[in-house]
Amino acid sequence: MKFDNILEEIDGCGWFQVLIVTLLCIPRVILPCHFLLNNFIAAVPSHHCDLSALDDGSLFENLTQEQRLTVSVPVQEDGTPSSCKMFPEPQFHILSNSNNSDLATVPCQNGWAYDNSTFKSTMATEWDLVCDRKGMNKATATIFFVGVMIGAIAFGTLTDKFGRKPMLLVSYTISMVFGFASAFSNSYTMFGVMRFFTGFGLTGISIISTVLSVEWVDIKHRALIGITGSMAWSFGNMMLAGIAYQVNDWRMLMIAVSAPLGLAIITWWWLPESARWLIANGKVERAHLYLEKCARFNNRKDFTSKIKLEHLSDVVGTDNHNKTYSYLDLVRTPKMRRLALLTGIVWYGVASTYYGISLNITGFGLNVYLTHFIYSAIEVPAKMVVYFCLDTIGRKHCQAGTLLLTGTCIAINIFVPKGQWHVRTIVAVLGKGLSEASFTTVILYTAELYPTVVRQNGLGYNNFMARLGVSIAPLIILLEDVWKPLPEVIICCVSILSGLVAFLLPETHNARLPETIEDIEQTKKRNPIFVSPLEKTEILLKSQKNNELDQ
Repeated sequence: MKFDNILEEIDGCGWFQVLIVTLLCIPRVILPCHFLLNNFIAAVPSHHCDLSALDDGSLFENLTQEQRLTVSVPVQEDGTPSSCKMFPEPQFHILSNSNNSDLATVPCQNGWAYDNSTFKSTMATEWDLVCDRKGMNKATATIFFVGVMIGAIAFGTLTDKFGRKPMLLVSYTISMVFGFASAFSNSYTMFGVMRFFTGFGLTGISIISTVLSVEWVDIKHRALIGITGSMAWSFGNMMLAGIAYQVNDWRMLMIAVSAPLGLAIITWWWLPESARWLIANGKVERAHLYLEKCARFNNRKDFTSKIKLEHLSDVVGTDNHNKTYSYLDLVRTPKMRRLALLTGIVWYGVASTYYGISLNITGFGLNVYLTHFIYSAIEVPAKMVVYFCLDTIGRKHCQAGTLLLTGTCIAINIFVPKGQWHVRTIVAVLGKGLSEASFTTVILYTAELYPTVVRQNGLGYNNFMARLGVSIAPLIILLEDVWKPLPEVIICCVSILSGLVAFLLPETHNARLPETIEDIEQTKKRNPIFVSPLEKTEILLKSQKNNELDQ
């Protein structure tokens, strides 16, 4: 008997599973509020050199603000005042002769003056992370995602060793403590350190909540639970636009998006440990208790009479319950090694594409809040479409198709003129929806591909690859200074390449979750995963012939 058979006996998608998903939705709503927070706390409003030092009581004092800008700041090619240059001294003759192209300029001497009509304060305005220092502003996102990347490796190992539930509490605590500490940072360096550890903790919530949900659900409802949990991200993403609109001071915004983690810590007490993990690690009695609780919740009270405690140790089918698995087990055997390579490439492509689009929400003729909300809202219908596609065309084709279509949308926008912002916005929003669909698919798909004994390690490794892509994404956007379309070209190529690689992965639709590495290596004999349609037909014909001979 397999664990999925036990789930069918106790109802693999009953009130117990609904409780788990609901409790895990609370912290998952917080994830996008931090992962995409840089769109607001690191926003760079319109700015120009501070001219207050030039107000020395001379003729300059009698000029209007517009005239002061005219005589002090050169004009850019688009007709707007320069953000980073000024004249060494006021050029009063420009008021009668508008030609200032041949005049000498110098970098801003006395700081900058910012337009505070949209944002009361951001990191960029508080620490002057503009002009020559704008790379430091983008680097804050990279620092955060490096923390996420390292956290993925750490929590992947620790969760498979110590269990899903204890490490989830650790991730809650780390995220809340350092999230609040970030808001009280008094320097750029301190903020970078605090954001690193915030990302470190948040990645635990991301990967553990996914695995815990999937491991408690039966085969036919995995897609439903996966999409439902993913919807929490989309709603959190939409909430971020509203919260940021109401709280336009970056420090208060940090506090606002970190506070709900306190509620997540309280609800943690009602979460169960993964029974799959308990059985795989020889903790059969605790697993039996949780299974009994699940049966009671789901009104399947005859479970105890059907499933004996002594039979549970054979459910997972591992011979050594005391064996400790590590990331090396992902590459020790041929099929696991191939699986790790392919999923790593796909995760890198999915994440760099999603965040490459999400972290660049300017240039569409809309304000930053509305653009972010539209980008978030499109994720909801995209996930609904994915839900039906996952059970009709399968996981593999969903994964490959969404990545290829995302790359196509990015490619179209490369050739659409900047002036046609209506068209660019529609195509960009469609691409954003498709990129989110690919992210939703890859999370569920990967959880189904890796066996229970290394599932958390597998997700940890793939999250590492994803965050590697995300860490580089903000820096790729800086390449627009080299050639304006270069970031879009790079992201487009990455999306299409990873989509093609996804075709090499096996299908997991309607297949049992693998429990051990042996299940992966011996799949053709024991499991429909990794078996092509032609091979399935051959197996079926052989089976029919054997039945005829037996008769």
